Amino acid sequence: MENDNYFEDEEFSPVRSLLGLLTFSTILPINVYTSIEYMTKLTWCWPFLHIFIGILAAICGYVSMEVLHLNSFFTAAIVYAFLMLITGYNHLDGVMDMADGVMVHGDPEKKIRVMKDSSVGAGGVATLFLVASLTIAGLYNILDYNFIYGIIICEMSAKISLLTTALLSEPLTPGIGSYFIKETNLANYFASTIIIAIIAGLLADVVGMLGVIGAIVSGIIIAIIARRNFVLANGDVLGMSNEVGRLFSLLFMAVALFFF
Repeated sequence: MENDNYFEDEEFSPVRSLLGLLTFSTILPINVYTSIEYMTKLTWCWPFLHIFIGILAAICGYVSMEVLHLNSFFTAAIVYAFLMLITGYNHLDGVMDMADGVMVHGDPEKKIRVMKDSSVGAGGVATLFLVASLTIAGLYNILDYNFIYGIIICEMSAKISLLTTALLSEPLTPGIGSYFIKETNLANYFASTIIIAIIAGLLADVVGMLGVIGAIVSGIIIAIIARRNFVLANGDVLGMSNEVGRLFSLLFMAVALFFF
């Protein structure tokens, strides 16, 4: 896709670029393609696209609980599986690759080589297991409160975490991740975050807004870890931020649901 001659004469189209971004990040049969440069110009809109994915996952959760009468834990596992399937396991390799890079001893160059290596180590497998199991536990917790809106909030907030990491990172080039990082600036980041926070607040008041704050905290943490270990960031770092962002969003909402 990068610098493909097929797109040389293409003119920028916001609608086509948004559909291209949705094609890139899900398995939905949209099949709209555009150049990576044009697609990433609307990186700040990514959380809005995943409101739709969150709604689909929430419907899945509602059907599991209210129609099939499954318990909260089984429903949480199904919702997580649905989210992974519909997004084509898009960020799971990032979780494993970044974890492998962080775990290895050495300078940033060595850590980057390990992160970019196609093989997966024990650290990557263990980290993926922890992130996945804790995310399912988080979904289980909010579903115990019948808080279906939390599914929508955590999915759109995951992309806020990704944008936060992108904003605070310097890109590792070449690589697709570098385009997303370069296109994330302070203005479009704040626009995206504020709108998502408003939507979360409308859905669930303080609990919803705390879910977004949790994702922001996650994005900051992942950016700091990446800077200390790699200096630069790539798509794997953004993938890790997305998955941990969903988890932190659920964590903050679970705590808030108890107190509010």
